[in-house]
Amino acid sequence: METIQDSLQQQEDSGVSDDSSSSPYKPSLRSTRLTAQRSSVCSRAYFVVVMVFFHVYILNVIALLLYVHYNNGHGDPVGDDRPSSPSVSEGESPSLHPAPPPREPRVVEHSHSFRLHRIEGIRVGHVQPVSLVSDRTHKMKTLSLKPLLFEIPGFLSEEECRVVVQLAHLKGLMESQMTAGSKEQDESNQPLLSLSTEEVFSLLDLNQDGLLQKQEIVSHSLSQDGTWLSPDNLRQILTGLKDCSTGLNLEEFKHVYDVSQDPGQEQSEKLRSVFKQRSKHTWLHQGPESHHVLQTLRNRVISLTRLPTALVEMSEPLQVFRYELGDFSNAHHDSSPTRAETACAHTRLAGNASIFTEVSCRYLTVLIYLSSVEEGGETTFPVADNRTYDEHALIQDGVDLADTRETCGRGNLRIKPTVGTALLFYNHLSDGQGWMGELDEYSLHGDCPVKHGLKWVAHCWVNVDPDHQQQARYQRLVAERYQAKSGMEEHSQPLSHIDLHQDL
Repeated sequence: METIQDSLQQQEDSGVSDDSSSSPYKPSLRSTRLTAQRSSVCSRAYFVVVMVFFHVYILNVIALLLYVHYNNGHGDPVGDDRPSSPSVSEGESPSLHPAPPPREPRVVEHSHSFRLHRIEGIRVGHVQPVSLVSDRTHKMKTLSLKPLLFEIPGFLSEEECRVVVQLAHLKGLMESQMTAGSKEQDESNQPLLSLSTEEVFSLLDLNQDGLLQKQEIVSHSLSQDGTWLSPDNLRQILTGLKDCSTGLNLEEFKHVYDVSQDPGQEQSEKLRSVFKQRSKHTWLHQGPESHHVLQTLRNRVISLTRLPTALVEMSEPLQVFRYELGDFSNAHHDSSPTRAETACAHTRLAGNASIFTEVSCRYLTVLIYLSSVEEGGETTFPVADNRTYDEHALIQDGVDLADTRETCGRGNLRIKPTVGTALLFYNHLSDGQGWMGELDEYSLHGDCPVKHGLKWVAHCWVNVDPDHQQQARYQRLVAERYQAKSGMEEHSQPLSHIDLHQDL
């Protein structure tokens, strides 16, 4: 027995060179050892993979939490302060919708990182679907790229259009500017003040020191229609003032004042028809207490433009026009150029006291035909899709293309009114960073004279200040006004953005 064990021990120590003479137990031992080594290697690789996956997962979770924190942690007063109001905490909302998404008010506060949505035109004739109501899809057709203009048939039903017309009748219609004959036209272009240059100088010289300083000129220049000093005229006067550190004396003022008046007169001769129209109109507010059709219309504008709800709600009320036989409006721009001398009328609550003139700042226009017209009454865009825009080119063969009564048929693009159809066009270009840029001069448009029938049309404007910081200040001040009124009127109905805008 000991001899056999010694023999086996010697074979094990010396190794096995011949597989046929190996012990039946040896393959089992070698197999076991090799299996143990492979198992050890696989376990280590599996552990490394699991740990890497686990760390990547944890990093993703942390990144997601940080993203949510920084997007929800900084709120605009319009969005964050509203729930703290007593009237809102009971389930009532001052805005059109009972529970507006929190991101919509905030985007105005952080407008430097927010991009105003702008629909792509693609090409003229392109049709794209838009979702405005739950039970159907509307089709939107590109009519022009300069300006960016779309047509949406069936935006309102005939019944909804009839309700808006009846509401306008109930509210009462006011006469728009009347220009029936050449004599009235000449009188309408006369300035409201018929004063000599010496009298103007004396009135502006508040401290009667014989010199005019900047603040003295600015104090009497605030005008919404520019009847006395237009922004162009005022800019030339202030340019002359820069060369005089102490101020302008009478002789210096005569020179710059006379120079400032001449270009204005030349421009009024060339584009004197821009501000003329003949129609009746009224304003319809679309707050929570308004007719449900008006609220429906505003909701569709929000869905169509895809702009923040608060931005649309704080814009101008709906303006409804009635054009009778022969009524018209000459070609004009709905908005105004961006200038340092002007301020947006809708943000006047947050305005600077040194601003000279208030103007309309309308990012886009949604025009809705409330009736069809048997003959005439087309909406014309005289220079749509021109290769270049030249104001002097509006005068062709001695005829002003802006005068729709004489040259309506010569416009590049004319749209016949059809009940329920809406037009959407942008009055401003993009600034390249997603905010409102310069005025799109191609948005010049007017209304051809009605030849047979009645024309009813509604205008919905979305107001945006070119200065996103000014727009944000306006939003904050509106929120503060809302909180103050909510505190004083705990038992009254909540105020909407529209009500606040109307009271400012």
